[in-house]
Amino acid sequence: MTTSRSAGEITGARRRPRGAVRDGLITAGLELARTGGPNAVVLREATRMVGVVPNAAYRHFADRDELLAAVCAAALRELAHRMAAGVARVRGRHGDPAAARRRLRAIGTAYLEFAREEPGLFATAFALPQRHAYDAPGDGTGPDLMPLDQLRAVLDELVDAGVLHPRRRPGIEYPVWSTVHGLAVLTGQGPLRDVPGATRHHLEKLTRAFIEGGLACAGGQALGRA
Repeated sequence: MTTSRSAGEITGARRRPRGAVRDGLITAGLELARTGGPNAVVLREATRMVGVVPNAAYRHFADRDELLAAVCAAALRELAHRMAAGVARVRGRHGDPAAARRRLRAIGTAYLEFAREEPGLFATAFALPQRHAYDAPGDGTGPDLMPLDQLRAVLDELVDAGVLHPRRRPGIEYPVWSTVHGLAVLTGQGPLRDVPGATRHHLEKLTRAFIEGGLACAGGQALGRA
């Protein structure tokens, strides 16, 4: 007897839960993005990888852009996990100036390492087909902080530690983020992509010094000179 296959979420004769198919499509999209960047995220290929008929994807995503938006968010979460792990390795109590400086450096280092080691995911994280929130849901204090929330938390700690003047804190995450992101793009797919490793390392040190100097408190004390 032949088992018929409907246009639903069926693989063989076993029906999959709705949530499992959606999660599977996002996971497949992540793998496509990892090897080919955002242009590789295609609904038909994702459904083939998951093992469902193409029409099943439209029960979860209106079109390819919706799937790409979900994959973008997932790529950002991977970046956030890298950043959180880097910060967690830094010892020192909250509010200690030296520890706060090291945590800022850990944030930037994790960001640049992710861009270098996962170029497809990094490009996908910022190749948004629609307006996308870079913040965590709610007030940005939950367990699943996005990269921007983590940067904000470290900058807030610099204020608590007396390193960054409170009047300079509002909005300063954006020039900091722009500086690190710019270096990641220039040395990733940009004109500096073929520079030797030693040169890249030197550029990263210069960028860190530039950011730390820009975060100097009102009294002129530079933020770290390691």
